[in-house]
Amino acid sequence: MDGSTKSLLVSLVNIANEVSSMEKSHFVHARNVSSMIWRIKLLSSMLEEIQLTCCPIPPSSIMSFNEILSLIVKSKHMIQECKDGSYLWSLIQLEFISNQFYLLAKDMGNSLDTLPLSSLSITRDTQEQVELLQKQAKMVKLFIDPRDLQQRDRLLHVMANNSLQNKDFVNAGKVEEILSNIGLKTASDYDREISKLEAEARNQASTGGLKEASDIKNLLFLVSYSKSLIFKDVENERNEGECQPLPEFQHIKIHDYCPASSKSITLTIRDEFLCPISLELMRDPVIVSSGHSYDRVSIARWINSGHHTCPKSGQRLIHTALVPNYALKGLIQQWCYENKLPVNDPNMSVLKVNSSKRNFNANSLDAIKMTAEFLVGKLATGSADTQRKAAYKLRLLAKCGMYSQKIIAEAGAIPFLVTLLLSNDPRIQEQAVTALLNLSIFDNNKILIMAAGEAIENIIEVLESGKTMEARENAAAAIFSLTMIDYSKVTIGAHPRATKALVKLLKEGTPVGKRDAATALFNLAVYQNNKATIVSAGAVSLLIELLMDDKAGITDDALAVLASLVGCSQGLQEIRNSRALVSILIELLRYGSATGKENSITLLLGLCKEEGELVARRLLVNPSSIPSLQSLAAHGSLRARRKADALLRLLNRCCSQPHHSL
Repeated sequence: MDGSTKSLLVSLVNIANEVSSMEKSHFVHARNVSSMIWRIKLLSSMLEEIQLTCCPIPPSSIMSFNEILSLIVKSKHMIQECKDGSYLWSLIQLEFISNQFYLLAKDMGNSLDTLPLSSLSITRDTQEQVELLQKQAKMVKLFIDPRDLQQRDRLLHVMANNSLQNKDFVNAGKVEEILSNIGLKTASDYDREISKLEAEARNQASTGGLKEASDIKNLLFLVSYSKSLIFKDVENERNEGECQPLPEFQHIKIHDYCPASSKSITLTIRDEFLCPISLELMRDPVIVSSGHSYDRVSIARWINSGHHTCPKSGQRLIHTALVPNYALKGLIQQWCYENKLPVNDPNMSVLKVNSSKRNFNANSLDAIKMTAEFLVGKLATGSADTQRKAAYKLRLLAKCGMYSQKIIAEAGAIPFLVTLLLSNDPRIQEQAVTALLNLSIFDNNKILIMAAGEAIENIIEVLESGKTMEARENAAAAIFSLTMIDYSKVTIGAHPRATKALVKLLKEGTPVGKRDAATALFNLAVYQNNKATIVSAGAVSLLIELLMDDKAGITDDALAVLASLVGCSQGLQEIRNSRALVSILIELLRYGSATGKENSITLLLGLCKEEGELVARRLLVNPSSIPSLQSLAAHGSLRARRKADALLRLLNRCCSQPHHSL
């Protein structure tokens, strides 16, 4: 038995034993999970027996074993998802997930049919077990557990009959029974389910699953509100004796909505009920692609004015679709109902709450403006120590959010901070570059910084030879932030010193600094003309080294830059010269993150197109490459599936060529 076959068997035995030892699901999809684990247990007996005998395996069996490996990996991922994912979302997707188990069972049967059992060194008992598995696989049918189906239908019925005009718009007893049947019994169980649903909602929103994200938000509302009803007494006991209000609540005094009354009442509003832009109670909350929620009118006005980033996080919006946040809307409407405020009347006290909050916010903004103007004055005329303290306070103030960043820039801070970048005092330089970094998060400030005289030259100077490592790293982070806009990619990329200084930091920086440098290089590489400059600065060899450096922890960032550089001839040539890269990429196909796997395929595709047979040969002789690609083709993101399919087709063509020795 040759080395590659031994390696394939080791992988098969390990993954089969891993799946066999997994706990069976006690709640959703329990029958399908148990059946799949049972099938793989039978296979593990055969695989261990073949491994122990060390007898040669017929070449015709190798492909079947590769397919079986791929199917077991898929099975493991599905079982793990049923166990660790959201129970409610798994229940909603009942038919889809059940069908996936059915297709896996059929594919496993087809792979076993092509396996020549008589040519394998296994005992008669084991052979009979596998033959039994083959027969059962031929007779397998799509199975949807009737108990799961009943629970799912009851859940959909409860969700469909929600009515906010009715006090009992959520039947807590019925919901508690449904959730208990799928394993949610304690407040901690509810909290874990909420966390899983929130993670799934972010995933769906970032991949464009708008309807799915909306459905998940509805489930979130149902679980969150049901928890507040079912465990109300527990929450009250936990909060008993607390004298101070929680910081995420705002206390606002408003006039009673009854026209005949002039009474004032004080209400407590959760911060998440207020739009981050208008700071008013949201009437129609929507979710943007970053996962944050805003009132529809405010965020639509923001986007229509030409902004393409999330106001709260500064993250670029991958799409501008606004997904209704029914979960949050339901909680806001329930809050209005509990406080006897009208839900749909725009002339009533909901707007008066907004007015009160808006006045409060205006006072806060005035205070920020006065502070910013005072500190800018100190930057302009103060001593070195005063300038350092003023830059430090502006740095902190700029972290408070978009409004602070806007006000500080309007107060004229940017030109003075740019000048202080060349200070001989290491502390002043560090505070100045960090303040500019924090200010650059606001899109309009990016333009102001780019236009501020010698700003780019001074930032590059700090990046290249800053007096502290933190100053250099924050300069790299500032370049990353500035290059989020296209104009800056061209302007900064035209400075050869910028690219060389980023590559230098990639070699000398801390793990955080290396990540900042890599992400800045990635932004620059988006502009085609910058790619050759990055390659000539020596980035490729360093990035490949960082792929193997676990301590650096920037594998995904380095891969992203390499995947971008493979698109230019100079980058492809440098990448092709690395002998270790293909082996690293094959390992990353198995153990890397989702983004890392996608970028690994991009690199392998680029290499295969340039010198196809050589790279294809190295892929084909590695027993883990084909199963990893098949797994990505089945379960990866849309782009990963497309690229994996393209690479598999390319490998298939390579195998079919008559001169190919494999």
